[in-house]
Amino acid sequence: MKLLVVFVALVAAVLAEEAIFQDYHQEIGIELAAKIKAREEAADFDGSRITGGNAAALGSHPHLGGLVITLNNGFTSVCGSSLLSNTRAVTAAHCWRHGNSQALQFVVVLGSTLLFSGGVRVPTSNVEVHANYNQNNLNNDIAVINLSWVTYTNVIQPISLPTSQVNNNFAGTWAWAAGFGATGDNNPITNNQFLSEVSLQVITNAVCASTYGNSVVASSVICVSGQGRSTCGGDSGGPLWVWVGSERNLIGITSFGHVSGCQNGFPAGFVRVTSFISWLQARL
Repeated sequence: MKLLVVFVALVAAVLAEEAIFQDYHQEIGIELAAKIKAREEAADFDGSRITGGNAAALGSHPHLGGLVITLNNGFTSVCGSSLLSNTRAVTAAHCWRHGNSQALQFVVVLGSTLLFSGGVRVPTSNVEVHANYNQNNLNNDIAVINLSWVTYTNVIQPISLPTSQVNNNFAGTWAWAAGFGATGDNNPITNNQFLSEVSLQVITNAVCASTYGNSVVASSVICVSGQGRSTCGGDSGGPLWVWVGSERNLIGITSFGHVSGCQNGFPAGFVRVTSFISWLQARL
């Protein structure tokens, strides 16, 4: 009887775990890309896409690169990235490959508040996905983008990686996210500014795992509270960063949210950059 009770409890715990998306491009990116492009062309576009956030001025996140993605099925999708050097950027692995979707090319868009026009636009198909990337639970959801030389300007700058002296936990810390994604699950795309930013509070992995389970929330994941503000569809691959002195430090890469959307109060998950410092430094 005791064994039966334990088994039932374990089944209940698994069933209680909330789902994440299984094919980012099919479920989110393709549809969002079409909407963004149509509104830009109509010249009445609002790109403030992060739920509960604010419009971000050009240059306020100079490391942020939008990704216009050409998929092998002919469709276009969207993600974000962070510039690490003149020739390297980092994004989520699922932006390159997820479920039945495979990217053929990224166009990295730097120094712009619009995604489909303006700024410095760098096409590349040279992307290295982490060897242990797991498409099912999005563990090790990280990829390096190799770029032709990018010249720095006052609105295009790299972001720093955390040092070993930086707190590896960050629970309770307020961090900045920025991106080109949706402002909400059913919000129209209608104003005149594209880029958006939001301050988010990091939560413990234990709290995050109570929603998504320990398989998804591995030690190499960092989560933020989704109460009232969050990253949203289209923000995948973009930065979560903090000030360390006068430097911006990248602590997270937007990885997953709840399958039902971004306005439900569930936490959002990011790649914990401090878990991949050696991997990244070997590729810079």
